Amino acid sequence: GMEFSIHSFLRLLKRRLGKGDDKSLVLQKLGKADETKDEQFEEYVQNFKRQEAEGSRLQRELRGYLAAIKGMQEASKKLTESLHEVYEPEWYGREDVKMVGEKCDVLWEDFHQKLVDGSLLTLDTYLGQFPDIKTRIAKRSRKLVDYDSARHHLEALQSSKRRDESRINKQTPCVWLKFSSAQQDSTERVGFYVNTFKNISSLEAKFHKEIALLCHKLYEVMTKLGDQHADKAFTILGAPR
Repeated sequence: GMEFSIHSFLRLLKRRLGKGDDKSLVLQKLGKADETKDEQFEEYVQNFKRQEAEGSRLQRELRGYLAAIKGMQEASKKLTESLHEVYEPEWYGREDVKMVGEKCDVLWEDFHQKLVDGSLLTLDTYLGQFPDIKTRIAKRSRKLVDYDSARHHLEALQSSKRRDESRINKQTPCVWLKFSSAQQDSTERVGFYVNTFKNISSLEAKFHKEIALLCHKLYEVMTKLGDQHADKAFTILGAPR
């Protein structure tokens, strides 16, 4: 193919010239001077590995966080159920207590689901692109052509008049495809982490605000119930006096 012919030509030319510097001159004339050097690629590979490690840890911790939310939902439900069991039918606020318990359970469930939809699935999709890139890196270790092809494709996408952000994002889950500086690497990661943690903190703030109202409602019911039975001593039924 053409590629093989060019490299064969360069090898032949280098043998005849006997100078490494002349190869870069020929590359420039052939329009291949912007090919990525091995050491630059290695820097991008290290950035990629760091991104994958960071993303994998975030995924692991987020799953643990979601499991803890599920645990709290179950614990909250059981705690409310225990209150229902002892609540006498004639006591003030019985229906309110039941309502608070049900609404708390709905809030926990909603909080969990929105975190899954808004953060975990996005993170899973992001990390799901890494295996494919690992395969391409392995190929790239043997041959640098794939990388430059991907880079040129990305540059064409970015300069296109019909700029499609979703396509570009799918093409750039890690910085080595962007042919960018280390500074651009940090910009890529900042954007991803900002979006992830803004979403988490926003959902958590909303959840705590809403559940605080229910907790206050329960507190008011207990206070009124206590006031109605202020003359009752704290005793164990059936115990000897």
